[in-house]
Amino acid sequence: MRTQPGPDSRAPAAGREDAQALGGTPVAAAPRFQPLYRQIGAAILEGIATGEWQPGLAIPGEHELARRYGVSQGTVRKAIEALAAQGLLVRRQGRGTFVSSHRESHAQFRFLRLRPDEGPAVQPASRIIDCRRVRAPADVARPLGLRPGESVLFIRRLLVFGDEPVVLDDIWLAGEEFRQLTSERLEGHSGQLYAVLETELGTKMIHADEKLRAVAATEMQAELLGVEPGSPLLLVERVTSTFNGRAVELRRGLCRTDRHHYANAL
Repeated sequence: MRTQPGPDSRAPAAGREDAQALGGTPVAAAPRFQPLYRQIGAAILEGIATGEWQPGLAIPGEHELARRYGVSQGTVRKAIEALAAQGLLVRRQGRGTFVSSHRESHAQFRFLRLRPDEGPAVQPASRIIDCRRVRAPADVARPLGLRPGESVLFIRRLLVFGDEPVVLDDIWLAGEEFRQLTSERLEGHSGQLYAVLETELGTKMIHADEKLRAVAATEMQAELLGVEPGSPLLLVERVTSTFNGRAVELRRGLCRTDRHHYANAL
């Protein structure tokens, strides 16, 4: 493995010799300046991306991964802990480490940060309003790495908490794998959209970047959300990526905040 000399979090010269002795697999694509545990984390993600380790199933143990990559078990453990903190792996006492799946209850709404002001959080129901292929305007194409006018799948839906509509989502999905999605297929699933994409298409969302701003509800938005036109809404714009940093989703969610708030732990 090619690394720079440095503190313990980077590969020492002895580690390189051990990797050769153990037949360790180098992480060729990892930048030289990355700490070693992050290089190992990237290698584990690559194994998930290529389908070697499937969502919901176990990855090899720390000892086996250490031998595979020619590093210490401590480095592997740190890599796994970092991926688990991101929600990409799940550690289960006495059973091992598993690839996280959006199908599991703990990850159903991993990127949804809206919480009720009072009472426990509940999983919302999804109501599909529109689902069709459209030509991406420039402001949609840009964050998805597309050219304006390229075809994307557009979905408009409501997230309903109890009997109350709380979030109006406009979603654009880029990629040939989404061509087979229809409103009928989406409505046939009670789970979260990311779980559908993972289960039906094998597309797993692993990273999201968000921007937040306050906006006023238009008449159309107000009618769908059950508020007065001009009411304040929280706009959450999210670009979600799958493995290797490929952006595949742009989502603009308009959220009522009269009885809900956006929560995040930093």
